[in-house]
Amino acid sequence: MALRRVLANLLDNAIRYGASADAGVDADGERVRMRIDDRGPGIAPGLLEQVIQPFFRVEDSRNRASGGNGLGLYIARDLLRRQGGDLTIANRPSGGLRAEIVLPRGPSAKAPPVT
Repeated sequence: MALRRVLANLLDNAIRYGASADAGVDADGERVRMRIDDRGPGIAPGLLEQVIQPFFRVEDSRNRASGGNGLGLYIARDLLRRQGGDLTIANRPSGGLRAEIVLPRGPSAKAPPVT
């Protein structure tokens, strides 16, 4: 359920703020990587880590009336970290953003203790 919530949030963001969503999955023996790319304007490099902080919004138009309170990415990263994974957000060289999920693979993957 947590992964479903994370993916729904990231796909919704890509479509709402980036006009489209392209998704892909890669796996190796240790990890599964999922990426969601959009074609939006991207985010100023100095704000990339801040967008994952609670209640941070990049622009004024992302308000409650337009559907954002600044918690979605924070919650998504928290849910992934509880499963031993992580979420990163980066500008793509061709434009837009990439949200990348990395999760441990296999039954031996264990979530770290919650701190």
